[in-house]
Amino acid sequence: MSSAFWRLAVRSDFSAAHALRHYQGKCESPHGHNFTVEAIIQGDSLSQDSELLLDFSLIKQELKSVLDELDHKDLNATPPFDRMNPSSENLSRYIFKALAPRMQAYGVRLYSLTVGEKAAQSASYFEE
Repeated sequence: MSSAFWRLAVRSDFSAAHALRHYQGKCESPHGHNFTVEAIIQGDSLSQDSELLLDFSLIKQELKSVLDELDHKDLNATPPFDRMNPSSENLSRYIFKALAPRMQAYGVRLYSLTVGEKAAQSASYFEE
C-alpha cells in the first residue's frame, strides 16, 4: 500500500562571509556569498478549513528567523562555526536542525534543507 503526502518548498537567502578550514584552494581565504536556501516540508494531511498543508508565509517566517542569525555575519566567528567548518554541508545541517522543531510545532516534517553558494552547486541535508 502506498502513502500519500504533500511537499512544499520555500526559498530564501542570506549573505555571509566564511573561510573554509583545512581546504587547499582559494576558498581557504575569507570570502563572501549570497547563500540560497531551500526548505522542503512534508505532511500527509491538509487543514480542514483552508485545505493547505501549511501556509507558505508561516514557513518563510520561520526560515527567515533562523537565517537572521547567520545573515551578514562572519560565519567563522559565529557559533557553532567558530569550531565547525562553515561549509555548505555543515550550514545545511545546522539550518535543518534549527528549523525542524519549528516545523514540527505546525504538525509537518522538514524533509530537506539545501544551501547553495552559487546557482550551479548546493548541499542538501536530510534525516530519515
